[in-house]
Amino acid sequence: MKKVGYLRVSTEEQKPDRQIDGLKPLCDILHIERFSAVAKKRPVFERVMRQLKSGDTLVVWDLDRAFRNTIDALTQAEKLRARGVEFQIVTLGVDTATADGKLVYTVLAAFAEHERNRLSERTKEGLRAAVKRGKKLGRPPAMSKRQALAAKQKLANKEATIAELAALNGVHPWTLTRSLRRLEEVVEE
Repeated sequence: MKKVGYLRVSTEEQKPDRQIDGLKPLCDILHIERFSAVAKKRPVFERVMRQLKSGDTLVVWDLDRAFRNTIDALTQAEKLRARGVEFQIVTLGVDTATADGKLVYTVLAAFAEHERNRLSERTKEGLRAAVKRGKKLGRPPAMSKRQALAAKQKLANKEATIAELAALNGVHPWTLTRSLRRLEEVVEE
């Protein structure tokens, strides 16, 4: 019966120190992963989940350090419980070994999912508002309208090929082709 700590940071630049300091006194072993929670593969997490045995406890610093969303959290917690493995969230004082811990865990997981959904909604609303005010979203075009017009003229006069003009403008030939298509779309409108 071991207490197995799992901690995760999303990028190489992020430091897991806070999680290590919080989990080290509570756990027999720590597993550190550097991947986004939404990454398709999280090898350390998958290995830890496979290695847990009946009587073990999976310990995480916070709910979002281990699971992608509420459904994932509840599904994984149920799978752990079916295998005789308990689950502990340190920052929330939740321990699924107790009935109260199970209840609190379920409610907290739902609130975490709700907050992620609200954040997504707010982001989309902000983007729509920016577009409504005339803000152009995304990367700026690699070529200006003036550059595209000059390239179009040289192509029409057979002064250069697309590859040569792309190299002259420091872009890929496909980028030049898209710039020329955008010019045509503007004319057609």
